[in-house]
Amino acid sequence: MSTAPRICIVGAGAIGGFFAARLAQAGNPVSVLARGRTLAALRAHGMRLDSGGARIAPAVRASDDAAALGRQDIIIITVKAPALPEVAQNIAPLIGPDSIVIPALNGIPWWFFLGEGVPLAGTRLRSVDPAGQIEAHLPMAQVLGAVVFASASTPEPGLVSHASGQRVVFGEPGGGQGARSDRVAALFRDAGFDAAASADVRNDIWVKLLGNACFNPVSLLTGAHTDDMIDDPRVHALFVAMMDEALALGARLGLPAQMDSRDRIAMSRRLGHIKTSMLQDLEAGRPVEIDSILGALVEASAAAGAATPTLDGVYAMARMRADTLGLYPR
Repeated sequence: MSTAPRICIVGAGAIGGFFAARLAQAGNPVSVLARGRTLAALRAHGMRLDSGGARIAPAVRASDDAAALGRQDIIIITVKAPALPEVAQNIAPLIGPDSIVIPALNGIPWWFFLGEGVPLAGTRLRSVDPAGQIEAHLPMAQVLGAVVFASASTPEPGLVSHASGQRVVFGEPGGGQGARSDRVAALFRDAGFDAAASADVRNDIWVKLLGNACFNPVSLLTGAHTDDMIDDPRVHALFVAMMDEALALGARLGLPAQMDSRDRIAMSRRLGHIKTSMLQDLEAGRPVEIDSILGALVEASAAAGAATPTLDGVYAMARMRADTLGLYPR
């Protein structure tokens, strides 16, 4: 990639739009695979981003047809986890033999236990990829792991409001330093992100999961902002119990989080008065990512023979809440 790489963002929601706007503003050739009102807005107004009191709206190439966009050097997938199995099948025209495929999603990715030499090696997470569609259509050798620490929302189609955070971490699923993660991190830094290459992206995913697996499902149950939940002593105690179970599971799986539960909660508290992505989805009537964020964690704990009663109980209630609202994907 000696010249500017061709970048395609698959899904122009909050995080996808955030990426697309910043990368395009930096002069990269950015395409966006979108549909419906979002596609119409992108074609009419560009990819609008409100961040730091300023708005940018760089032009992007937008289409609902992957074949029309053609092969890309970097494909960044930012759709919601329930949509990924179908999306994985539909984006084949974007993927060439040297393309880098970056799933930037919440929760535990389908590839997390598929590599060799890790605890639970070969375990396929049915809560994430029940029929094996993702694994079948996204070549593992071309996948690069990613973790996004940012809060953003979409007030209307094609417009992203960035609230806080801009850290993005990239790394090889199998671990170790890699030229691909270095190149992609540099690309993001040039676009204004706090981006880094990681030698252990699985552990970075676990650190983020500690927060998502607690705050997201409880926000689904309570309808509360993250800071309000953390500041409530009883809910705070619930978060500590959930995170302690997840930390113990991580230690069993060779994923030391290098922080305790209270430090991780304080890390999220610094983001301020924000809504979790799951609460945003609930309020918008979209299917929620309860399985990839918490169901996969519960599935992994069962496979490892670990006891996670608090996580199990919150998952059961959050899943039923989503199902009652018609937002649990099947």
